[in-house]
Amino acid sequence: MTVLPIRTFDDPALRVPAEPVRDFDRELRRLVKALTATMRAGAGRAGLAAPQVGEPLRVLVYDYDGRAGHLVNPRLELSERRVVADEACLSAPGVWWPLERSYMVTARGRDMFGKPVTLRALGVLARVLQHEADHLDGVLFSDHLEAAERERFLAAALPSG
Repeated sequence: MTVLPIRTFDDPALRVPAEPVRDFDRELRRLVKALTATMRAGAGRAGLAAPQVGEPLRVLVYDYDGRAGHLVNPRLELSERRVVADEACLSAPGVWWPLERSYMVTARGRDMFGKPVTLRALGVLARVLQHEADHLDGVLFSDHLEAAERERFLAAALPSG
């Protein structure tokens, strides 16, 4: 299966909101499989969104603690309970940063064949889903940081020069 290059934090394509998937066809299934292969190609990878590989579509994949799958056109319902934990991004390799997110999420969307999917997740998997759904909206996790923290994160995440 094809492993795709992952766009880095300084790529303007990551700031563009992704388009809803309208065609549940062979191309979509190929994209889901390529996203999954790309996510699994390195250690510690728990999720990936289509915009991170240059595909501006609302598709994400996840694989954490024995729960793996994908969501097309996801919508998230977030719990009020929030927790702070370290978070990383494949578009900023090697940099972890503490971030507050909802502890629980209910995600609704479709699978690659167009069938409805509902996924309830706690803890790290809930964090992964929120992180990847942000990518679909052109939001980077550093956008959730206070300005001074964001500057420190970007200094660590972006190549100098």
